Amino acid sequence: MEKIYKLLLISSAILGILGLGILISGGGLLATGPFVVSALICLAIGGRSVSILNQMSFTIWVMAAVSVGFFYPQYFQKIGDFKFTGFIVPLIQLIMFTMGTEMSLKDFEGVIKTPKAVLIGLISHFTIMPLVGFTLAKSFGFPPEIAAGVILMGSVPSGVTSNVLAFIAKANMPLSVTIAAISTLVAPIMTPFLMKLLAGQYVDIDLLAMMLHVAEIIILPILLGLLVNKFLRNSIKKLQTMLPKISMFGVLMMMIVIVSSGRDSLLEIGPLLFLSAMIHHTIGYLLGYWSGRFMGLDEASCRTISLEVGMQNGGLASGIALQMGKIATVGLASVIAVPWMTISGSMLSNWWRNRDYKKDDLNI
Repeated sequence: MEKIYKLLLISSAILGILGLGILISGGGLLATGPFVVSALICLAIGGRSVSILNQMSFTIWVMAAVSVGFFYPQYFQKIGDFKFTGFIVPLIQLIMFTMGTEMSLKDFEGVIKTPKAVLIGLISHFTIMPLVGFTLAKSFGFPPEIAAGVILMGSVPSGVTSNVLAFIAKANMPLSVTIAAISTLVAPIMTPFLMKLLAGQYVDIDLLAMMLHVAEIIILPILLGLLVNKFLRNSIKKLQTMLPKISMFGVLMMMIVIVSSGRDSLLEIGPLLFLSAMIHHTIGYLLGYWSGRFMGLDEASCRTISLEVGMQNGGLASGIALQMGKIATVGLASVIAVPWMTISGSMLSNWWRNRDYKKDDLNI
């Protein structure tokens, strides 16, 4: 098997070089499609034999999914009268259900044990990212619906990926789970409120309708997952081992569909939107970390808050954009942000993993 992995890694490098050669020779970006997609798939599979690449496996698969949607949008837009965007909300609900099956009331014990850290994390999350998103939307002069998408990406709760990255970073895992869970549960109130306040000048926001949509996408599936975990835990053990993989597949399919629907807009504004995402989430990591430091939290908790602030639920942002009927414009910011968040978050977590600290040490 190791020989196959090495062969795939070599193939990935060759395909990448060929694609770059076509681009440099003037063949055009779209002509590189087969080489880019194939190179990323080979890298994702072959990278299982290399520790660093294996840790970033899901990131590479996300990049491959984005590439498939970008280079071959015609295959993922509709069949007959059925539009593939109809899959997005059910896929998000499946992911939220999966999250619910992994949760229990114990996950909320952190509120009682470390109320200060939880409160700092939640306040930082729902102030830093929305305000930075609003500032970037203004500064970059994006078209109204694109600008609203940047603000939306900053107004959703933290993503479940942050829990995995907190573990890698040797951060405070109970605090990570608690902040992610509570930020998700209050999202039906906070996200519509922030959108109305900050993005109302760009697009019409129906506050009540958005609250109901977010509750439908998040709360109901999570509650169902919690009930299943509570009463059918022993009966679904085999299913629970499969759900995370199904959830990851759902994320990849969402990326393909959303990119396909907004490919033309991406060609026009993609690079600028990517730069905005880089700035947005990097500031989130930085200010999230220092908000904890400023309030006297220990190093592990500061790392946790950094990741919880910087990592957003891109899937939920896409679902809200779809419910608004603007998936091809408002939804683009999440498509650009998810790969960058995964890459930057993985790099930050691995960097922290190699930096030891004393439990109560506030000095890096």
